[in-house]
Amino acid sequence: MSLRPYRDIIRRQCRQVMVGNVPVGGDAPIAVQSMTNTLTSDPKATIEQILAMEEAGADIVRVSCPDQASTAALAEIVKGVNVPIVADIHFHYKRAIEAAEAGAACLRINPGNIGSADRVAEVVKAAKDHGCSMRIGVNAGSLEKELLEKYGEPCPDAMVESALNHAKYLEDHDFLDFKISVKASDVFLAVAAYQRLAEACDYPLHLGITEAGALRAGTVKSSIGMGMLLWSGIGDTIRVSLSADPVEEVRVGFEMLKSLDLRHRGVRIVSCPSCARQAYPVIKTVETLEKRLQHITVPLSLSIIGCVVNGPGEAKETDIGLTGGGKGNHMVYLNGVSDHKINDDGLVEHIIELVEAKVEEITRVEENKIQDEAKN
Repeated sequence: MSLRPYRDIIRRQCRQVMVGNVPVGGDAPIAVQSMTNTLTSDPKATIEQILAMEEAGADIVRVSCPDQASTAALAEIVKGVNVPIVADIHFHYKRAIEAAEAGAACLRINPGNIGSADRVAEVVKAAKDHGCSMRIGVNAGSLEKELLEKYGEPCPDAMVESALNHAKYLEDHDFLDFKISVKASDVFLAVAAYQRLAEACDYPLHLGITEAGALRAGTVKSSIGMGMLLWSGIGDTIRVSLSADPVEEVRVGFEMLKSLDLRHRGVRIVSCPSCARQAYPVIKTVETLEKRLQHITVPLSLSIIGCVVNGPGEAKETDIGLTGGGKGNHMVYLNGVSDHKINDDGLVEHIIELVEAKVEEITRVEENKIQDEAKN
C-alpha cells in the first residue's frame, strides 16, 4: 500500500500504438509533443526547430503538410531529426499518402475530410505499407455541418460522436493503430468531451486545449484543463498549444507532468515567492538557476527557500536544499539532511556545482545498475 495514497494516479487502461519508436498508451510514459511553426517546405528551418524541441525533451513532433512542397521536404526532415514525425493532413488524401511514403511515423487526419471510402482505403493502405499510425483529430472549431445541425452548437456529445464516427472509418478498413483527440479552446467543453470519450472507447487519447493563448495565459489554461484529465488518469500523450516558441510548449508539458509525478525530467525547483524574511534574493537566484540548469535531463529536486520558516521542511523532501539564514549564513541540505553553511558569495555557483555533482552520482549509479543487470 502506498504511504501517500492521495498521490496515486490510476491511469485509464487502453490499447497501445506506436508512433515510430515511441509507444503511446498502455503502460507507456505519457509522451510530450509539440508542433513546428516553420514552413515545412523549408527543411533547414524546420529541422533546426525540431532539434531545439528535442533538446527540450520532445518525444514526438508534428509538422503541417498542406501542400505537395511540404510532403516533398518531409523525407529530408525525417532523416535530419531523431524524434518521430507526425504529418498533419487536412482534406487532400494524396498528402497523407505522400507523407507516409516520405517516412512520417504518424498521420494526423480527419477521415471525414479525406473524401470517399476509396480514398480512405488508399490512405489506410499507405499507412499499413509504411508502418504509420494515425491520429483522429477532432476540433470543436471544425465539427461537421451535420453534427452542428443535430446538436445546435459544439458540445461534448457532438465531439465524441464525430470521433467515434471517424474511428469507424478506420475500423471498417481493419486499421486499429490510431489515437484520438477531441480538442477545444473552451476548458469545460474539452474536459467533458475527453471524459466521455475515455468511457466510450479504449484507444489512446492525445490531450490538448487548443488555441490556449499566449505563454502565460495558455500555460494556465492548459494546466487547468489537462491537469484535471491527467489527475483523473486520462491522457496518453499531450501537446500544450501556445502562441509562443514551440520549445516552451515542450517545457510546459514536462512541468505539467512533473507536477503530477507522471514524468520526471530535469531539475524540479521548489522555491518560495519571497517576502521580507528572505535572507538572499530568492527570485533572482531562481531565475538564474532555471536558465543555468535547463540543459540537465537527469531528474532531481532542488529547494530554494529564503528563510527558516519553511526552508528546513522543504529541504527534507528534496535532493538538494538551500535555506536562507541570518548574517549571510545559509544552510545547505543534501539528501534531506543539513550539511554545511555558505554565505552570499558564490551562492549560485555553489548550488550549480552541487547539482552537477548529484547528476554525476545519479548517472553513475544508473550505469552500474545497468551493468549489473547485464551480467546477471
